[in-house]
Amino acid sequence: MEIRVLQLIEGAKRAEGLTVIIDVFRAFTTACYVFNNGVKKIIPVGRLDTAHSLKEKDNKLILMGERSGKTVSGFDYGNSPALIKDVDFTGKDVVHTTSAGTQGIVNAENASEIITGSFVNASTVAKYILQKKPSRVTLVCMGNAGVEAADEDILCALYIKYLIINQSSDNAFNKEDIDLLKGLIKGQEVSSVLQEKLLKPLIEGDVLSVLKKDVIGEILRQGSGERFFNPANQSWSPADDFYMCLQFNIFDFVLRVEDYTDGLVYLDKVKL
Repeated sequence: MEIRVLQLIEGAKRAEGLTVIIDVFRAFTTACYVFNNGVKKIIPVGRLDTAHSLKEKDNKLILMGERSGKTVSGFDYGNSPALIKDVDFTGKDVVHTTSAGTQGIVNAENASEIITGSFVNASTVAKYILQKKPSRVTLVCMGNAGVEAADEDILCALYIKYLIINQSSDNAFNKEDIDLLKGLIKGQEVSSVLQEKLLKPLIEGDVLSVLKKDVIGEILRQGSGERFFNPANQSWSPADDFYMCLQFNIFDFVLRVEDYTDGLVYLDKVKL
């Protein structure tokens, strides 16, 4: 099994084999919570006009999504797991469009199969991959708006890869994986104390020291997750989003992309 880690929309375009589109903050974390609250299916789309067109054809559809993190005008919900955690979606269909995650799905045209990934179902994603035994796996980190790398998605990809490696003797972390983590930890947003704590083990090839749950949380709280604690963002990106996105392995299902109609796809809940 070959496992590649690629980045952003360009990475999605290059993805082959069983492909995992990763968006931790927040698209595919939110999607898992929505499915846990009973939704029938989620239709991921890349364009706002596609979402509006679908709504015009079927007024029962729920529109969910964001641009620049904020709820799209006229949509029913944004992209916050905290703001939908108590919503009953039983039997409903949702159209979901985001700046990064759903863009990855629509651009992964060369993938043989697509599932989504985030920390909340990471262990089930790894289990699904191990059961399927594909010859090639691509983990795509969608980042910020699909054009800028994001720490949370890189960490999630390598965490999933670790879970696979832990159960598979024919895989190992490579130099590219270690370089990704080194670059992340050397970033300006991570404190010098944390850098010192983590860089030495990485130089020695100890990837697992960085992929512990508490360490991941510490890195993200200082870095890309800091925005959730900005008082100005609480109406659309509350602090609870950070904690809900870092609830490791709480869902026993993956979200698999299936063909829908008119060239569209939908997410189907596959329980393991």
